[in-house]
Amino acid sequence: MATIDALHSTDAQQPGPETQAVIKSFEQYVIPNYRRFNVCLVRGEGSRVWDADGHSYLDLFPGWGCNLLGHCPRPVVQAVQKQMEKLIHVPNTWYMEPQGTWAKLLSERSFGGQAFFCNSGTEANEAAIKLVRLRSEGKRYKIITFEGGFHGRTMGSVSATAQPKYHDGLGPMVAGFQFAPHGDLDAVAALVDEQTGGILIEPILGEGGIVPASKEFLRGLRKIADDNDLLLVFDEVQSGCGRTGKWFGYQHTDVIPDVMTLSKSLCAGIAGGAMLTTPELAKHLRPGMHAATFGGNPIAAAAGIAAIQMIEEQNLLSHVEKAAELFHNQLNTLKSKCDCVSDIRIKGMMIGIELSIDGAAVVQACLDRRLLVNCTQGNVIRLLPAMTVTEAEIEEGCQKLTEAILDVASRK
Repeated sequence: MATIDALHSTDAQQPGPETQAVIKSFEQYVIPNYRRFNVCLVRGEGSRVWDADGHSYLDLFPGWGCNLLGHCPRPVVQAVQKQMEKLIHVPNTWYMEPQGTWAKLLSERSFGGQAFFCNSGTEANEAAIKLVRLRSEGKRYKIITFEGGFHGRTMGSVSATAQPKYHDGLGPMVAGFQFAPHGDLDAVAALVDEQTGGILIEPILGEGGIVPASKEFLRGLRKIADDNDLLLVFDEVQSGCGRTGKWFGYQHTDVIPDVMTLSKSLCAGIAGGAMLTTPELAKHLRPGMHAATFGGNPIAAAAGIAAIQMIEEQNLLSHVEKAAELFHNQLNTLKSKCDCVSDIRIKGMMIGIELSIDGAAVVQACLDRRLLVNCTQGNVIRLLPAMTVTEAEIEEGCQKLTEAILDVASRK
């Protein structure tokens, strides 16, 4: 998630009458807990979206990272339509074939574990937090997390998020979370005591600015966890499901987590989340201790299955590697033109462009050029492009981004 300050509701173009009517309805009936752009999106296909006034936009941040296969990917749409005609929802007190198939596909592509299904990343992280505590019947309740990390908006997950701005006005936080500087193994080791049960980290910080953890750091965390009988939990809500060019971010290293959480692109835009863990650990999440009414429902399962099949049938993991290289080349050219670009970080379709100027102004300048991007941490332009993005779209997007950054920089 981006900071609220990264979103501006102003637009250079005056919205048309259809958009104005929607905005008026929102003002009257929708709680204003989001700052919104004055754009009403009505249709999407691939890396393009259209608004109610007929304008087309290139979307390099589709669905806030949920639409990894682009808007309305045909195989997923067809799978959901077919499932809708047979079974929409049944409670998890019954067996349903799609959920079992989905769990098997995820297990085979990860570390051979079992899945708990839910609806979002924060719910998946809540399941992981409970699992850490249930393993010791609450005796080892402390979990170490990291500065710059983001784990969700529910009380447990936001308490695990080591960013005070997300805690403002919500205290007291859930007890037991201890924060360490990202990359500092000594600080982690110093926090471990007899009440520590786990370590929770994003292998690649997402909201924190697209910052990959080094292999050495993750290996060090694995050793600390093993030496102290802790659970190592990887939050792969953003980095999972093929975004980095491998099925999961941890697969770029030789470090295997005990628990992994997934969401966002898991169902290619349909709401869905999952926690995966080993069969030995899974038994601690016993009946009655955690649940999600809609978790693993037939629609989400159909979408999740179709997403995996589409990635493999269209060889999209390989395409991610090629697309990342194209972004790398284009953005290095951008860096050579713009002194205000201080760093570029790319891991597959996770891209962070760190600036020395106001990122929110760049987001607005991009929107004025009908390019959709995101800003996080105040000055990092974040792109989470679709795996299906084309070479022409990459070139167009980077050109518009360059124009936007140069425009904002010239105003200083």
